[in-house]
Amino acid sequence: MSFNAESFIRAMPKAELHIHIEGTLEPEMMMELAKRNNVALPYNSVEEIRAAYQFRSLQDFLDLYYAGMSVLKSERDFFDLTFAYLTRMHQENTRHVEIFFDPQGHTERGIGFDTVLDGISSALEKARKDYGISSRLIMCFLRHLSEDSAFETFSHACRCKDRIFGIGLDSSEKGHPPSKFSRVYRAAREEGFIPVAHAGEEGPSSYVCEALDDLILRSPIDGTVLREDFSAGEIVGTNDILFWIGQPRPLHITADVNEEDIARVKLGQKVLIRHEGFLDDRLEAKVAEIT
Repeated sequence: MSFNAESFIRAMPKAELHIHIEGTLEPEMMMELAKRNNVALPYNSVEEIRAAYQFRSLQDFLDLYYAGMSVLKSERDFFDLTFAYLTRMHQENTRHVEIFFDPQGHTERGIGFDTVLDGISSALEKARKDYGISSRLIMCFLRHLSEDSAFETFSHACRCKDRIFGIGLDSSEKGHPPSKFSRVYRAAREEGFIPVAHAGEEGPSSYVCEALDDLILRSPIDGTVLREDFSAGEIVGTNDILFWIGQPRPLHITADVNEEDIARVKLGQKVLIRHEGFLDDRLEAKVAEIT
């Protein structure tokens, strides 16, 4: 019996933890929305748009990214964009998504903040009901815009805490260090938003250190860092793990027991656990299951 890796992966339950919703705009929908809203694009066909995706730098990508934004004008447009993405995620058995969105890229064009958020939120709610997909929404500040613009956008987010989970930082990085936004990040933390940020995509490694030190980033989950595999400034690969985090909830550990000792293990029995993340501590536990 042959093993189909693609089918196996598609069937696995998944979580999408980093996606920019405006960046999910497919060429076909871009052309459709341009026609709907009478927007002139610098492309004459779907094929030309696809060809433009062969970019060589972050800025090349952002040029295409913002061109795509221009076709998004109404609440319906933002709903259609978001629900099309969520439908694809449902087809791939994705159960949870954490989505970035860039309201300044729209309010700068005269589109209302609520128009953007209402369209996206409606699609997230429909996907929750229709597909069982849970979600969190992260609002990003555009780093090439001013601190004043970030604070204005932040004031809108404070009205919508029930729908916006966190705040982030993205767009053109060169010449726009994280410290530019340290005050608005401090305000966001005080309001209870979870802060995250892009750093080091095209800027120096010092931007990564600055983001960690100045913006005080937090993981989207609560927990304790069990192990750090890299230090700030080191080069990492796409699939490298930076931190191992344990959540402060009842922890289930599977352990192998020698055959001659299995008879001595009883349900409810107390055990002591040692771990390299807690070298000086012994963790108390009990046997919950024997298989």
